[in-house]
Amino acid sequence: MSEPEIICETHGPAGVVVLNRPQALNALTLGMVRALTGALDRWEQNRKITRIVLSAAGGRAFCAGGDIRLLHDQGRRGDHAAQLQFWREEYTLNQRIKRYPKPVVALVDGIVMGGGVGLSVHATHRVAGDRFLFAMPETSIGFFPDIGATYFLPRLPGRIGTYLALTGTRVATADAVACGLATTYTPSAALADLAEALCEEGDPGMVLTAFAAAAPPASLLDRRAWIDGCFSAATLAAILSGLDRAAAHGFPEAADAEKAIRANAPLSVSIALRQMQIGGSLTFEAAMRTEFRIVSRLCRGHDFYEGVRATIIDRDNHPRWLPARIEEVTTAQVDAHFSDLGDDDLALSPRPGVTAGVWA
Repeated sequence: MSEPEIICETHGPAGVVVLNRPQALNALTLGMVRALTGALDRWEQNRKITRIVLSAAGGRAFCAGGDIRLLHDQGRRGDHAAQLQFWREEYTLNQRIKRYPKPVVALVDGIVMGGGVGLSVHATHRVAGDRFLFAMPETSIGFFPDIGATYFLPRLPGRIGTYLALTGTRVATADAVACGLATTYTPSAALADLAEALCEEGDPGMVLTAFAAAAPPASLLDRRAWIDGCFSAATLAAILSGLDRAAAHGFPEAADAEKAIRANAPLSVSIALRQMQIGGSLTFEAAMRTEFRIVSRLCRGHDFYEGVRATIIDRDNHPRWLPARIEEVTTAQVDAHFSDLGDDDLALSPRPGVTAGVWA
């Protein structure tokens, strides 16, 4: 028999979840979403379960995102209903984790992108191992930062969230702890022991503290001056001009940021900037509804399919974006992705939950 894609078991007071598609970097499927949703429903009603522990098999990746190739193929066939069913249930699960009434501990080691971020970043406790590597590279494939990025990225220090959304820059362990993407650091070699200790009676917070170590020196916050200065601008044109000036004044990472933005899909980076500009004033539920509105439009567009073709299918890395240049994107085009869907809007009911971390 084949291995299950996700393992959901109880061990003592813990509901234990293991993402179990290591050969696919634990990419998220609809079946995994449904299995985890069902487990959380059961464990919420079980008084013996006092915490959730979420981890992944394989060591290389926690979860590298959703099954992009499948979503691409569904869209190419015109089966947008199947695509949107995945995103609808995934986004609802993101909210379920965010509002869960019991502590959720995500043990994150290896690559964590897209859908994997959605499973972990909304947990009350986010433990980064040595191999932790976060990125939101969606604009590079004609998509957009979703799974709650509209909410949590604007709440990072200064304009770091905008920087990450527009460039897809990767964040390793030290910087993740420094900016709040992770709440604590535990060396990779100790994560298995931590998971076992969390399955014993006692305060999970005290267990996490006992296993926490001092994170390595961080560098991302040292870039705050030019990041905040450039990414606080109101338009992409102004951001790019600021990055050009910062690079000329001796900040080489600013030149890398400008290059990344210009390589990404112009419509996608324009949408991402709008998300970052409005997200700080939105509730979590409003942010998730906003993202469902965006994805409902993008899945019927051009750039997502062209981005997947260029990076995953043909791998020529020469996507032909529409519009082709940032200067050609209109305000009306961006606005259209944020308008409500009427009866098709994402329906979310606020739930009382445990709050912790910087996005309570």
